[in-house]
Amino acid sequence: MAIIKAFKGLRPPKDIVKQLASRPYDVLNSAEARIEAANNPYSLLHVTKAEIDLPEGTDEHSKEVYDKVVENFNMFKAKEWLVQDKEEKLYIYAQTMDGRTQYGIVACSHTDDYTKGFIKKHELTRKDKEEDRMIHVRITNANVEPVFFTYPAHKEIDAIVSNIVKNQKPEYDFVADEGFGHTLWVIDDKATINRIVEIFKNDIPYLYVADGHHRTAAAALVGQEQKSKNPNHTGKEEYNYFMTVIFPANQLKIIDYNRVIKNLNGLTKEQFMAKLQQSFTIEEKGAAIYKPAKLHEFSMYMDGKWYCLRAKPGTFNDSDPIGVLDVTILSNLVLDQILDIKDLRTSKQIDFVGGIRGLGELKRRVDSGEMVAAFALYPVSMDQLITIADTGNIMPPKTTWFEPKLRSGLVVHELK
Repeated sequence: MAIIKAFKGLRPPKDIVKQLASRPYDVLNSAEARIEAANNPYSLLHVTKAEIDLPEGTDEHSKEVYDKVVENFNMFKAKEWLVQDKEEKLYIYAQTMDGRTQYGIVACSHTDDYTKGFIKKHELTRKDKEEDRMIHVRITNANVEPVFFTYPAHKEIDAIVSNIVKNQKPEYDFVADEGFGHTLWVIDDKATINRIVEIFKNDIPYLYVADGHHRTAAAALVGQEQKSKNPNHTGKEEYNYFMTVIFPANQLKIIDYNRVIKNLNGLTKEQFMAKLQQSFTIEEKGAAIYKPAKLHEFSMYMDGKWYCLRAKPGTFNDSDPIGVLDVTILSNLVLDQILDIKDLRTSKQIDFVGGIRGLGELKRRVDSGEMVAAFALYPVSMDQLITIADTGNIMPPKTTWFEPKLRSGLVVHELK
């Protein structure tokens, strides 16, 4: 069962919501955040990446930065740039990109669901990144940014959401600078809230982390910490919950996550191509950008030309939910066996490019001389993600890219 609840969200006034809502902390570095928040005192980046308000070069994990986080968060509340709803509510958050809209429910999920495995994950987390986000939750005593969950679509939930969207005026409705639409409705009818909570409890056995594994782990672990420190714990405290946006899986689309390579491990181009031919059929496509059209088909760009690589039968295990993934096939047959790249998390010979930036970005990085070759992959499906999570498996690093990203600041959840 999936436990969710309504909560008293902290939200910005309508007239500043577009300026306040920001991209997530982990999709831009400190320099990019400084530019994005320049001349915009309302940007939530002043809270999520507070180093932008300190001298350049300040360690983003330093005490000075964490102190600035608290100072700025308190200032946002004092100036009523974030104002708490008086009653517990749920919210509907819609995102629109390229004419496609996905509708998620903003709610609080239970920390116990994460520790007991009712919230399933498909990626490993790193302790250092977990700890950074845990510090952020501890010092603000809030989930300033939501995490991105999914669930198997449910007809009654779809109908409830559709009815509200059609018949209720949205609280917020704006197009962000990147061109994506963001719309939020407030659900304040108690009967509707209770019914949504009941459906999740009775009909939705699991929730799945789509994006934000480190924020999920941090939020759940801080909740457990606060539970252990409270001798009068009752189970009803707000710290037992953390903020999530939960989308039906059939509305989500995973975008490709591509690779660029710095060198050929001492091989000439001819030697490299000969080794590739042992596992792939190779078809030269010329100078025009070529995008993979199906699973087990890869695009490669090198020396001004695009190639189509198709994995030969027998080179991968199609009965293994991990072995059948294209990221695994590329990692095993090319990165590991030919280029000697063993650990994607630590190797300096590889970098990753989200498909939202287009294959032109792969071409640019190779043509500039920064990289020697690029590989574009066919994206993982939502069915594959859920199968992997259900079987307790873990995807290789940098497998999924979800877009649009959730805007931070539309709703904030305090743990008190």
